[in-house]
Amino acid sequence: MLHDVKLALQFLTRLPIRTDDPAGMAGIARAAWAFPLAGLVVAAAAALTFLLADRIGLPPVLAAILALAASIALTGALHEDGLADLFDALGGHAGRARALEIMRDSRIGTYGTLALLVTLALRAGALAMLATPGRVALALAGAACLSRAAMAVTMALQHPARPDGLGAAAGQVTPARAAIATALASLCLLAAAGPVQALPALVAAAGTLALTMHWTRRRLGGFTGDTLGATQQLVETACLLAAVAGQRMG
Repeated sequence: MLHDVKLALQFLTRLPIRTDDPAGMAGIARAAWAFPLAGLVVAAAAALTFLLADRIGLPPVLAAILALAASIALTGALHEDGLADLFDALGGHAGRARALEIMRDSRIGTYGTLALLVTLALRAGALAMLATPGRVALALAGAACLSRAAMAVTMALQHPARPDGLGAAAGQVTPARAAIATALASLCLLAAAGPVQALPALVAAAGTLALTMHWTRRRLGGFTGDTLGATQQLVETACLLAAVAGQRMG
Protein backbone atom coordinates (compact mmCIF):
# COMPACT_ATOMS: atom_id res chain seq x y z
CA MET A 1 0.00 0.00 0.00
CA LEU A 2 2.74 2.46 0.99
CA HIS A 3 4.66 1.48 -2.14
CA ASP A 4 1.65 2.42 -4.28
CA VAL A 5 1.40 5.81 -2.58
CA LYS A 6 5.10 6.45 -3.22
CA LEU A 7 4.67 5.39 -6.85
CA ALA A 8 1.70 7.76 -7.27
CA LEU A 9 3.75 10.62 -5.82
CA GLN A 10 6.68 9.76 -8.06
CA PHE A 11 4.45 9.72 -11.14
CA LEU A 12 2.35 12.83 -10.39
CA THR A 13 4.83 15.12 -8.65
CA ARG A 14 8.47 16.17 -8.81
CA LEU A 15 9.17 15.11 -5.25
CA PRO A 16 12.49 13.24 -5.00
CA ILE A 17 10.91 9.85 -4.35
CA ARG A 18 12.54 6.70 -5.70
CA THR A 19 10.84 3.35 -6.09
CA ASP A 20 12.37 0.21 -7.51
CA ASP A 21 9.24 -1.33 -8.97
CA PRO A 22 9.83 -4.51 -10.99
CA ALA A 23 6.64 -3.80 -12.92
CA GLY A 24 8.11 -0.57 -14.30
CA MET A 25 5.54 1.75 -15.87
CA ALA A 26 2.89 -0.95 -15.52
CA GLY A 27 3.00 -0.31 -11.77
CA ILE A 28 1.26 3.01 -12.36
CA ALA A 29 -2.02 1.24 -13.09
CA ARG A 30 -1.72 -0.68 -9.84
CA ALA A 31 -1.04 2.55 -7.92
CA ALA A 32 -3.91 4.50 -9.53
CA TRP A 33 -6.07 4.11 -6.43
CA ALA A 34 -3.59 6.39 -4.64
CA PHE A 35 -3.74 9.23 -7.19
CA PRO A 36 -6.06 11.31 -4.93
CA LEU A 37 -3.51 11.08 -2.11
CA ALA A 38 -0.88 12.59 -4.39
CA GLY A 39 -3.42 15.31 -5.14
CA LEU A 40 -3.73 16.04 -1.43
CA VAL A 41 0.01 16.70 -1.22
CA VAL A 42 -0.18 19.15 -4.13
CA ALA A 43 -3.24 20.85 -2.63
CA ALA A 44 -1.50 21.20 0.73
CA ALA A 45 1.46 22.98 -0.88
CA ALA A 46 -0.84 25.34 -2.79
CA ALA A 47 -3.00 26.03 0.28
CA LEU A 48 0.05 26.76 2.43
CA THR A 49 1.35 29.17 -0.20
CA PHE A 50 -2.01 30.98 -0.27
CA LEU A 51 -1.99 31.18 3.54
CA LEU A 52 1.53 32.65 3.66
CA ALA A 53 0.70 35.16 0.93
CA ASP A 54 -2.42 36.17 2.83
CA ARG A 55 -0.47 36.56 6.07
CA ILE A 56 2.01 38.99 4.52
CA GLY A 57 -0.84 41.15 3.27
CA LEU A 58 -1.12 40.23 -0.39
CA PRO A 59 -4.62 40.51 -1.93
CA PRO A 60 -6.49 37.28 -2.73
CA VAL A 61 -5.82 37.44 -6.47
CA LEU A 62 -2.04 37.54 -5.98
CA ALA A 63 -2.22 34.85 -3.31
CA ALA A 64 -4.21 32.70 -5.75
CA ILE A 65 -1.63 33.13 -8.51
CA LEU A 66 1.17 32.20 -6.13
CA ALA A 67 -0.79 29.16 -4.94
CA LEU A 68 -1.16 27.94 -8.52
CA ALA A 69 2.53 28.60 -9.12
CA ALA A 70 3.36 26.38 -6.15
CA SER A 71 1.21 23.54 -7.47
CA ILE A 72 2.74 23.89 -10.94
CA ALA A 73 6.24 23.80 -9.48
CA LEU A 74 5.41 20.68 -7.48
CA THR A 75 3.98 18.83 -10.48
CA GLY A 76 6.45 20.16 -13.02
CA ALA A 77 3.53 21.48 -15.10
CA LEU A 78 2.85 17.85 -16.03
CA HIS A 79 -0.91 18.30 -16.30
CA GLU A 80 -0.76 21.75 -17.89
CA ASP A 81 1.46 20.31 -20.61
CA GLY A 82 -1.12 17.62 -21.30
CA LEU A 83 -3.90 20.19 -21.51
CA ALA A 84 -2.00 22.30 -24.03
CA ASP A 85 -1.08 19.29 -26.16
CA LEU A 86 -4.64 17.98 -26.24
CA PHE A 87 -6.15 21.30 -27.29
CA ASP A 88 -3.49 21.82 -29.93
CA ALA A 89 -4.27 18.35 -31.31
CA LEU A 90 -8.06 18.54 -31.18
CA GLY A 91 -8.67 22.27 -31.54
CA GLY A 92 -8.69 22.06 -35.33
CA HIS A 93 -10.05 19.45 -37.69
CA ALA A 94 -7.13 17.02 -37.71
CA GLY A 95 -7.90 13.33 -38.06
CA ARG A 96 -6.96 10.78 -35.41
CA ALA A 97 -3.49 9.95 -36.79
CA ARG A 98 -2.56 13.60 -37.26
CA ALA A 99 -3.93 14.54 -33.83
CA LEU A 100 -1.81 11.88 -32.14
CA GLU A 101 1.20 13.14 -34.08
CA ILE A 102 0.56 16.73 -32.95
CA MET A 103 0.39 15.58 -29.34
CA ARG A 104 3.95 14.28 -29.59
CA ASP A 105 5.19 17.71 -30.68
CA SER A 106 6.71 19.60 -27.76
CA ARG A 107 5.89 22.98 -29.32
CA ILE A 108 2.76 24.79 -28.15
CA GLY A 109 0.27 26.31 -30.56
CA THR A 110 -2.59 28.79 -30.43
CA TYR A 111 -5.23 26.38 -29.11
CA GLY A 112 -2.93 25.08 -26.40
CA THR A 113 -1.90 28.57 -25.33
CA LEU A 114 -5.50 29.74 -25.11
CA ALA A 115 -6.54 26.63 -23.15
CA LEU A 116 -3.78 27.29 -20.60
CA LEU A 117 -4.63 30.98 -20.29
CA VAL A 118 -8.35 30.34 -19.83
CA THR A 119 -8.02 27.53 -17.29
CA LEU A 120 -5.33 29.33 -15.29
CA ALA A 121 -7.46 32.48 -15.22
CA LEU A 122 -10.53 30.53 -14.11
CA ARG A 123 -8.64 28.68 -11.39
CA ALA A 124 -6.94 31.81 -10.08
CA GLY A 125 -10.21 33.74 -10.22
CA ALA A 126 -12.05 31.01 -8.34
CA LEU A 127 -9.45 30.91 -5.56
CA ALA A 128 -9.50 34.70 -5.32
CA MET A 129 -13.29 34.66 -5.01
CA LEU A 130 -13.10 32.11 -2.19
CA ALA A 131 -10.77 34.68 -0.59
CA THR A 132 -10.06 33.17 2.85
CA PRO A 133 -7.25 30.64 3.38
CA GLY A 134 -9.61 28.16 5.01
CA ARG A 135 -12.08 28.11 2.14
CA VAL A 136 -9.26 27.98 -0.39
CA ALA A 137 -7.63 25.02 1.36
CA LEU A 138 -10.89 23.04 1.43
CA ALA A 139 -11.66 23.78 -2.22
CA LEU A 140 -8.13 22.89 -3.32
CA ALA A 141 -8.22 19.60 -1.42
CA GLY A 142 -11.52 18.52 -2.93
CA ALA A 143 -10.60 19.60 -6.46
CA ALA A 144 -7.14 18.03 -6.34
CA CYS A 145 -8.47 14.68 -5.13
CA LEU A 146 -11.44 14.50 -7.51
CA SER A 147 -9.43 15.53 -10.55
CA ARG A 148 -6.84 12.84 -9.93
CA ALA A 149 -9.47 10.22 -9.27
CA ALA A 150 -10.85 11.20 -12.70
CA MET A 151 -7.52 10.14 -14.19
CA ALA A 152 -7.86 6.70 -12.63
CA VAL A 153 -11.45 6.37 -13.87
CA THR A 154 -10.36 7.30 -17.39
CA MET A 155 -7.65 4.64 -17.32
CA ALA A 156 -10.25 2.09 -16.21
CA LEU A 157 -12.95 2.92 -18.75
CA GLN A 158 -10.85 3.69 -21.83
CA HIS A 159 -8.13 1.85 -23.74
CA PRO A 160 -4.80 3.44 -24.72
CA ALA A 161 -5.15 5.45 -27.92
CA ARG A 162 -1.82 4.27 -29.34
CA PRO A 163 0.23 1.07 -28.99
CA ASP A 164 3.17 2.94 -27.44
CA GLY A 165 3.61 5.89 -25.12
CA LEU A 166 2.63 6.40 -21.49
CA GLY A 167 -0.95 5.20 -21.88
CA ALA A 168 0.06 1.85 -23.32
CA ALA A 169 2.98 1.42 -20.91
CA ALA A 170 0.88 2.17 -17.84
CA GLY A 171 -1.91 -0.14 -18.94
CA GLN A 172 -5.53 -0.26 -17.90
CA VAL A 173 -6.65 0.33 -14.33
CA THR A 174 -8.97 -2.26 -12.83
CA PRO A 175 -12.50 -1.06 -11.97
CA ALA A 176 -11.85 -1.88 -8.32
CA ARG A 177 -8.84 0.43 -8.12
CA ALA A 178 -10.71 3.19 -9.92
CA ALA A 179 -13.56 2.75 -7.46
CA ILE A 180 -11.16 3.06 -4.51
CA ALA A 181 -9.71 6.26 -5.99
CA THR A 182 -13.22 7.67 -6.44
CA ALA A 183 -14.22 6.71 -2.91
CA LEU A 184 -11.09 8.28 -1.43
CA ALA A 185 -11.64 11.50 -3.36
CA SER A 186 -15.32 11.64 -2.41
CA LEU A 187 -14.54 11.07 1.27
CA CYS A 188 -11.92 13.82 1.16
CA LEU A 189 -14.42 16.20 -0.43
CA LEU A 190 -17.14 15.35 2.08
CA ALA A 191 -14.74 15.82 4.99
CA ALA A 192 -13.56 19.14 3.60
CA ALA A 193 -16.82 20.69 2.47
CA GLY A 194 -19.72 18.74 3.97
CA PRO A 195 -22.52 17.11 1.97
CA VAL A 196 -24.27 20.30 0.85
CA GLN A 197 -21.17 22.00 -0.54
CA ALA A 198 -19.76 18.71 -1.86
CA LEU A 199 -22.68 17.97 -4.18
CA PRO A 200 -21.99 20.76 -6.74
CA ALA A 201 -18.34 19.72 -6.95
CA LEU A 202 -19.25 16.06 -7.46
CA VAL A 203 -21.72 16.96 -10.21
CA ALA A 204 -19.19 19.27 -11.87
CA ALA A 205 -16.46 16.64 -11.72
CA ALA A 206 -18.67 13.86 -13.09
CA GLY A 207 -20.06 16.02 -15.89
CA THR A 208 -16.65 17.33 -16.95
CA LEU A 209 -15.15 13.85 -16.87
CA ALA A 210 -17.98 12.42 -18.98
CA LEU A 211 -17.64 15.18 -21.59
CA THR A 212 -13.86 14.90 -21.73
CA MET A 213 -13.97 11.12 -22.10
CA HIS A 214 -16.57 11.36 -24.84
CA TRP A 215 -14.46 13.95 -26.68
CA THR A 216 -11.21 12.02 -26.47
CA ARG A 217 -12.85 8.67 -27.29
CA ARG A 218 -14.55 10.09 -30.37
CA ARG A 219 -11.48 11.93 -31.65
CA LEU A 220 -8.63 9.71 -30.47
CA GLY A 221 -10.16 6.35 -29.65
CA GLY A 222 -8.84 6.27 -26.08
CA PHE A 223 -6.48 7.90 -23.61
CA THR A 224 -2.86 9.03 -23.67
CA GLY A 225 -0.65 10.64 -21.06
CA ASP A 226 -1.68 14.02 -22.44
CA THR A 227 -5.41 13.30 -22.21
CA LEU A 228 -4.96 12.26 -18.59
CA GLY A 229 -3.24 15.55 -17.78
CA ALA A 230 -5.94 17.50 -19.61
CA THR A 231 -8.65 15.59 -17.74
CA GLN A 232 -7.06 16.54 -14.42
CA GLN A 233 -6.92 20.20 -15.37
CA LEU A 234 -10.47 20.41 -16.69
CA VAL A 235 -12.00 18.56 -13.74
CA GLU A 236 -10.05 20.64 -11.22
CA THR A 237 -11.17 23.86 -12.90
CA ALA A 238 -14.80 22.70 -12.87
CA CYS A 239 -14.59 21.78 -9.18
CA LEU A 240 -13.15 25.15 -8.18
CA LEU A 241 -15.85 26.97 -10.14
CA ALA A 242 -18.48 24.79 -8.44
CA ALA A 243 -17.01 25.73 -5.05
CA VAL A 244 -17.42 29.41 -5.86
CA ALA A 245 -20.97 28.89 -7.13
CA GLY A 246 -21.85 26.91 -4.03
CA GLN A 247 -20.48 29.63 -1.77
CA ARG A 248 -22.40 32.38 -3.52
CA MET A 249 -25.66 30.40 -3.49
CA GLY A 250 -25.13 29.51 0.16
